[in-house]
Parts: sequence; structure tokens; C-alpha cells
Amino acid sequence: MQPTSDKAPRRPKVSIVTATYNSEATLRDTIESVLAQDYRNVELIIVDGNSQDHTLDIVRSYGTAVSRCISEPDKGIYDAMNKGIQLATGDIIGILNSDDFFATPRALSLIVEQFEAHPELDAVYGDLYYVDSQQTDKVVRYWRNKPYHPKAFYHGWHPAHPTFYVRREVYEKYGTFDLRFPLSADFELMLRLFECCRIQTRHIDAVLVKMRTGGATSRNVRAILRGIGQCKRAFRVNGLRPPLLYPLYRLLPKLKQFTSLPPFVSKK
Repeated sequence: MQPTSDKAPRRPKVSIVTATYNSEATLRDTIESVLAQDYRNVELIIVDGNSQDHTLDIVRSYGTAVSRCISEPDKGIYDAMNKGIQLATGDIIGILNSDDFFATPRALSLIVEQFEAHPELDAVYGDLYYVDSQQTDKVVRYWRNKPYHPKAFYHGWHPAHPTFYVRREVYEKYGTFDLRFPLSADFELMLRLFECCRIQTRHIDAVLVKMRTGGATSRNVRAILRGIGQCKRAFRVNGLRPPLLYPLYRLLPKLKQFTSLPPFVSKK
């Protein structure tokens, strides 16, 4: 009879990568939402693009609560994210932008529980609220996801990237963000992983992250059209052919997000 061990099995370590650049107005909310998580085996990595405001002062004020911080010029947000992924030591890696924050203290627990219950999973993702940039309790869009099915990306579907958590081995095997897509590298990455590599994924039916409105791809009509153009190019780079109506397919789910707010959330 083998002796039993009193030690509990090691739970997965989660690495959260936050890219910053002149983020003094929002970064505290991001960091505080990480510190408020009830799952504790977490490292927070901040990759700063040589900010000229008080971003780094804010980071330093948290001491060792921030596991690692580097500050240097970069080639944009996706380059910073790639640096963070390279620095990460966790079993599971996620991105939390410097103007986003977790919607619940249970977000990381919900993520880890899925990986623990389903060892075959490569990645999980959940739902997201877009909130007013100044009044973050005011929800203006509800990005409700659903389980992936083959060719879902062809019809305008894709997960909310700030809710997308991936095993480290996936990045090591299939690569990170492609810097040829300055507005849509997150889309290209997920398109590649889901439609080409066919990673095993699972949808978590819960709002995990709140995102402030005003991102680079939704700032104005020109930015939206540029983003759609890069998404179409992402198909071609991966040897896929987007449908002729892809721009329409891309826009319709976004419009639906404005009309699908749950009844307990005010649209005012």
C-alpha cells in the first residue's frame, strides 16, 4: 500500500498580461480587479510602451503585487502582448487590457475550474460587457458568446478576446500575435487557432470582463472599415477565403449586442 500525501494537487498558475501606454486614468481599476480575484495563483505582468505620464508610478505603488513590469518602446499593443506572453510563467495565459477590468471576483476561478474539469481543453472564453468610458457601471453593449462550431468565423462570429484564456502550450505550438495586423491581430490569432488549428475550446456562460468603449477598431467608421479589411486579409493569410458578404456578417453581430442587454442592465 502506497503512502498517501497530505498535499493538495497544485492548481494551475494564471499569467495575466497587461499592455500599457499612458494608462494612468484607468490602470488602477485593472490592477485592483486582479487583486480582488478569489483565485490566488496568479501573476500580473505589465508591459509598458515607455509611458510619459504617471503609469509607472501607479505600477510601482503596488510593489510586489505586480509580478513583473518592463517599460520600453514597442511596435504597438500586440508587440507588447507578445513580450508579455514570452515573460509569462503560468500554465494559462490571458490578456487584460489597461482600460479593462474583471466583471466579478470569481472570473479567474471560473476559468481555472473549466481547465481543471476538462483536461483536454486548449482555451476557454466567456462573455463581456462594454461599459461607458466614464461611468463604468453603465453597460452599453453585451457581447454574449456561444460555443464554437466549424466555420463560425466565416459568419462574423468570434470570441471576445479579453475573455480568451489559453494554455501556454498553444502559444508555443501555434505562435502569438501577427504584427502585420495592427488593428486586428487578436482576430487573426483566434481565427488561426479555431479554424486552422482546431484547438479544443469551451464557452463559459458568464460575463468575465468589462471593457470601456472607445477602442481603436470602433473609434469611427473609417477605423471600423480598416478593421474589417484586416479581418478579411487574416482569412487569406491563413489560406482561407472569406465569403463575399463577410463585411455584413461582421457587422450584424455587433449591432445585435446593442439590443441584447439583459433586463437588469439599464441602457440609459
